[in-house]
Amino acid sequence: MMQSFFAMGLVTVLWALLGYTLAFGPDIAGLIGGMRFLGLDNTLSSTTGTIPTNVFVMFQGMFAVITAALISGAFAGRIKFKAYALFIGVWTLLVYSPLAHWVWGGGWLTQLGALDFAGGTVVHIASASAALAGVLVLGRRRDYGSESLRPHNLPLTLLGTGIL
Repeated sequence: MMQSFFAMGLVTVLWALLGYTLAFGPDIAGLIGGMRFLGLDNTLSSTTGTIPTNVFVMFQGMFAVITAALISGAFAGRIKFKAYALFIGVWTLLVYSPLAHWVWGGGWLTQLGALDFAGGTVVHIASASAALAGVLVLGRRRDYGSESLRPHNLPLTLLGTGIL
């Protein structure tokens, strides 16, 4: 739960400072967004489609947060918190933001005609790939096989599901 809450704060700040412009800034060779919106500059009085750009920034930012939170389940019991925090920060800027640009921000996959409804590629494939790579590199959970890892608190399990 701590990893998910921390990811929510870290990814939100990174998204506002740099992630949004990397994902939705002016297209550079179909690979990444330009720095037009660095630190959310040029977003205050603009619109994206028919909604204020800042509302769009928050909407897209929650996809970034949820994607990072999905990865945390695979890392639980396998990685120290500091390493998780570093991984999520770097991964958000170097993997999630460019992928969001490719699919949703006018990048090369958009130009090829790719459609992504409800984050099938940007959220689910990206988080699943990161989680799988992480567990393959990190190996089994600490204490795997020596103690029960069954869910032990149903209210907290439901709370975590609801928060996600």
